[in-house]
Amino acid sequence: MTAVADGEYWLGFDLGGTKMHAVLFDAQFKPVARRRKKTRGHEGADAGIERITATVLKLLDDVQASPDQLHGIGVGAPGPVDMDAGLIHEAPNLGWKNVPLRELLHKEFGCPVAVCNDVDVGVYGEYRFGAARGARTVLGVFPGTGIGAGLVYEGHIFRGRNSSCLEMGHMPVVADGAPCGCGRRGCLETVASRLSMSAEIAKAAYRGQAPYLLRVAGTDLANIRSGVLAESIEAGDTVVESIVRDGARHLGTALGGVVNLLLPDVVVLGGGLVEALPDLFLEEVGAELRQRVMPAFESSLVVKVAELGDDAGVMGAAAWARQSFPGRSRKPLLAAN
Repeated sequence: MTAVADGEYWLGFDLGGTKMHAVLFDAQFKPVARRRKKTRGHEGADAGIERITATVLKLLDDVQASPDQLHGIGVGAPGPVDMDAGLIHEAPNLGWKNVPLRELLHKEFGCPVAVCNDVDVGVYGEYRFGAARGARTVLGVFPGTGIGAGLVYEGHIFRGRNSSCLEMGHMPVVADGAPCGCGRRGCLETVASRLSMSAEIAKAAYRGQAPYLLRVAGTDLANIRSGVLAESIEAGDTVVESIVRDGARHLGTALGGVVNLLLPDVVVLGGGLVEALPDLFLEEVGAELRQRVMPAFESSLVVKVAELGDDAGVMGAAAWARQSFPGRSRKPLLAAN
């Protein structure tokens, strides 16, 4: 991607717990510049906003553009988000609470800013450009450190009364089960997130049941990443495969209830773990899901793996900003409501 001439630009920003990913798009929605940085959320929200601002300025500089050419910013942020106010209620992985992100970025750049949940914009990206193109209703589920989900219905991100919703990872699935990070017990995340699977796998490795994984990653959860799990299964660590398949089946069971409620055109599975083991997840989630949905729904059920990878969030965020603010660029903050 090289410097380009004058034009309008839209920016998609994926604010993750460990890294920031930002992409600048031109008027034809082609990526013209991209940047990645460590988030360093532990440094606080003020420092985080400074890093976001600096990243945006560097992207504009990459294409020799001025902030006046930036027509809109879309941000996907972790945790519950007030989409109307552009407020991050709470991002536990960042340690941020009640951060008025839209207001702060609008003050800095003067353009409309849309703030959404990160999974919501990832699903929206797949709806617009990826695995769910042409669908009317799309349910996306992304197992990772936690389990995020999002729904796009007739071109709109589905949300609750005053914030993002579909916290599928906190659906209760095991009566009086293991404690969850949310403070409840037996949530889906305690049995089907990559973190919960990795914890069980670390125990198995400690017992000598996963020799390859023990050799390459040890028992530190920070080292037991999605790619390592896939390598371990390929190398013959059968206990690792068994644990991951069990987690995928739990995910399929929970999805059965959601599909019975919403009957989406497409269910999209995404995130690093699914990308590392796509066939395993399609097999286990699909089989369990078909056993759980009503018979009348089974024939119309479509399950796909996400296609856009890390770009789903930035593409979805920028596209959502463009849809939310057509012809409203460079206006005062209150006019963007």
